[in-house]
Amino acid sequence: MRTGFDRDLYVRMQSQHINERREQIGGKLYLEMGGKLFDDLHASRVLPGFTPDNKIAMLEQLKDELEILVTINGKDLQRNKTRADLDISYEDDVLRLIDVFREAGFLTEHVVLTQLEDDNYQAIQFIQRLERLGIKVARHRVIPGYPTDARRIVSEEGFGRNEYVETTRNLVVVTAPGPGSGKLATCLSQIYGDHQRGISSGYAKFETFPIWDLPLEHPVNLAYEAATADLDDINVIDPFHLTAYGEKATSYNRDVEVFPLLKTMLEMLSGSSPYQSPTDMGVNLVGSAIIDDEVCREAARQEIVRRYFKALVDERRDELDDTVSSRIAIVMSKAGCSVEDRTMVARALELESETGAPASAILLDDGRIVTGKTSALLGCSAAMLLNALKELAGIDPSVDLLSPESIEPIQTLKTEHLGSRNPRLHTDEVLIALSVSAATSDNARRALDELKNLRGCDVHTTTILGSVDEGIFRNLGVLVTSEPKYQRKALYRKR
Repeated sequence: MRTGFDRDLYVRMQSQHINERREQIGGKLYLEMGGKLFDDLHASRVLPGFTPDNKIAMLEQLKDELEILVTINGKDLQRNKTRADLDISYEDDVLRLIDVFREAGFLTEHVVLTQLEDDNYQAIQFIQRLERLGIKVARHRVIPGYPTDARRIVSEEGFGRNEYVETTRNLVVVTAPGPGSGKLATCLSQIYGDHQRGISSGYAKFETFPIWDLPLEHPVNLAYEAATADLDDINVIDPFHLTAYGEKATSYNRDVEVFPLLKTMLEMLSGSSPYQSPTDMGVNLVGSAIIDDEVCREAARQEIVRRYFKALVDERRDELDDTVSSRIAIVMSKAGCSVEDRTMVARALELESETGAPASAILLDDGRIVTGKTSALLGCSAAMLLNALKELAGIDPSVDLLSPESIEPIQTLKTEHLGSRNPRLHTDEVLIALSVSAATSDNARRALDELKNLRGCDVHTTTILGSVDEGIFRNLGVLVTSEPKYQRKALYRKR
């Protein structure tokens, strides 16, 4: 895979830049981390060379000087919101993130529950759960008029109603499971609390996307717009930056909308603001670490198409209208890409047309496309997985990695004892059977050795995947899209 992003250069420059901003602020710095602090999978897809742990690696340079504060929106608990990339709830992800940060040696003691209302029983139960686990919880209330009524917000009737977090380090990184978790409001509330206590503090933002020094409609920035289409976020030219400096910089609507509050609040608390625009308050040097623009453009275009298919599947699965997919279709048009750019899609659809049954196709790293069809023994994803491993290992396509005789007992177990209606093997069952065979079969062992080379490959299936196959591909690092249809008609489907 070609690299478009220099990870080491980024880690070095970004750490230095954060320290420079700390010196500029002078006192305590609240650093809002936009996007995912850990496992930023979107960034690793659109910036080949960016690893999911890049931000953690950057912060490790400052580990002894910072602490991490995690926020979660109480309304997301009511909605049981999940991280689609990991298929876990925001509630569980908060606990997972705390574990990850602590294992890496970061001080992480506090969670802030934002937009809390008295009748939010899910949030209250989660607070009790956190406190039983020894986590300190601060409760932040819904503030009427946020973010426009600055006078009310910056008062005892606004931020003054929020519980203050007693931090111990001068660099406080504020992160969350996902967007809309109240990170900015938490930072501002803390600055208000500091001011009331005579503590000098300031704010800066680390937002990976959109990348401020790339054009508004650069595919990497458009990929961010596609990723947040469900939030109705859009990329915009920062009007404050244009007015202050006569320079175009890319921002997005929510930062632009909330900037007047931030600037007004800083002026109310300290007499002046160090920032004249949302771009000023950022500490993002991601654009400076792009070393091959065309590689990143193509990766971003592929991501936009993936997001389009994902939206179609979500709309079909949840019986929603086509609002999100229509927004992403517009983004695809801006980026000059289409579903035809995902080359394995046509091959999967052709095979389905030929066989009259679901099919799948995978694009290997060297450009080869391998397909899988549905049979009496295997589902199309399982067949494709075995075929791809044979191709990578240089095993004759006619060789059966798993003999029909070895598959039959598994099918009998599924249908006669486990109550399954589908006797075909799924991807997890195929991998387990292959692992067992590896003890006596050289071909099976060689095939298993190639699993690592599937990471980053693209797959398309002609039907919506079940949760098991979806999870296996996610764990293998395979990037999957599907046609928005089910293999069989049914009113009830297990999630």
